[in-house]
Amino acid sequence: MEVPETSSRRAVLALTFTGTVLVPRYGFANLPENVQSALDKLRAGRTAQEGRLTLRLPAIAENGNTVPLNVSAESPMTATDHVKVIHVFAIGNPTPEVAVFHLTPALGRAAVDTRIRLGQTQDVLAFAEMADGSLHMARAEVKVTIGGCGG
Repeated sequence: MEVPETSSRRAVLALTFTGTVLVPRYGFANLPENVQSALDKLRAGRTAQEGRLTLRLPAIAENGNTVPLNVSAESPMTATDHVKVIHVFAIGNPTPEVAVFHLTPALGRAAVDTRIRLGQTQDVLAFAEMADGSLHMARAEVKVTIGGCGG
């Protein structure tokens, strides 16, 4: 299925996470089997919604060995409305799920900071699983000039 040039990122991402293969210009064509499998397992039949989640990475990483990453979610972090888990995927890495953070309402805010390794220029995806079972996502592209995973 080819996506029209005028499609929004939201439409492209929605198609990507429903298992549809996209044309190469969108960078999600023919996801490796391990990536698709991990995303399918995480989604478990749910549709990931954009919003509530912010993913911050540098647009250009001079060294892929240590790329700063910040993920934060809009959440009151109460017993009934909080972020339970944040997942981070680096689509081009040999092991795509690079981080998993389990959160509780006791934290007071839903935000994590860390550093990840990126082997090449690629998309990084973050997903937040909420207490109500909903799933939210954010995406960022990072251009890596020196690889960190064997590059």
